[in-house]
Amino acid sequence: MSMQKLAKSKGFTLVEMAIVLAIIGVILGAVSIGKDLQRDAENQKIYQKFLAAWKTSYDQYYNRMGVVVGDSQVAPTYMVNGLEANIAGGTGGGATGNITGAEAGIAENFDNTGLKICHGQGYAANTVSTGDVGLATQDLHALFDRAGLKMPPGRAEGQEDRYLYLDSNGNPTELQVCFQWNPNGTNSGAGNVLVLRGITPDLARTLDQMIDGKPDAIEGRFRQQDVALNTGGGNTSQQPGIEWRANSTYKVGEESTATAQGEGDNQDENRVVLLTAHWQMDQ
Repeated sequence: MSMQKLAKSKGFTLVEMAIVLAIIGVILGAVSIGKDLQRDAENQKIYQKFLAAWKTSYDQYYNRMGVVVGDSQVAPTYMVNGLEANIAGGTGGGATGNITGAEAGIAENFDNTGLKICHGQGYAANTVSTGDVGLATQDLHALFDRAGLKMPPGRAEGQEDRYLYLDSNGNPTELQVCFQWNPNGTNSGAGNVLVLRGITPDLARTLDQMIDGKPDAIEGRFRQQDVALNTGGGNTSQQPGIEWRANSTYKVGEESTATAQGEGDNQDENRVVLLTAHWQMDQ
């Protein structure tokens, strides 16, 4: 072999290397875009097959039973779990303890209100946002079963109120649906709300965008549950420009210090910080 041929057979030219690098860049970009598209598709599935499906089930319960979930049919209060509410020394059952009409049958005159109707505790209180209320005696599944209504498929048979998904770090994470009544002045939404526990900040903003058209923590019908946002601090129920109080840089356990603009010490192997949201219902 001549020296000229030997020189030509060594290594790659700059043009060849540039082509290879360009191909690698295209492949990496396609992988990244593919992950984003897959996550967007999963978010759409969560909304359509789980969250929106539960709102539809709530509306169906109202249309069939004539009252909201867990209310008294004999003396309705229009509050979720109104069956356990008391008025004028009554022992529950809506306004049945106020036979003489001594007090107006408005929400402010009831006590034992605002308890959350779930199917089990799920996440421990105040671990996926602060401001959790107590659990009602009534069970979500039992109420729908008695009404003869089919619940959304959810995670599995008997776990229709739960949904399993992957957070942005690939960790399995569970959503839980409950319902509760919020008193007047609650910035996460007064009235009857669907409570969604276990959402990542990214998922919260995506769902908020789907429902409201704008991801704002205390504006619109989909809002964040958080003591600092729900009461005091000069916040109002219609104050714009409040971001969801966390981002994907925080890990579980950093709820109290998480901010939208800050950075936590979340590593790729950590579970992303989880939040709770309230979606205002129509009834």
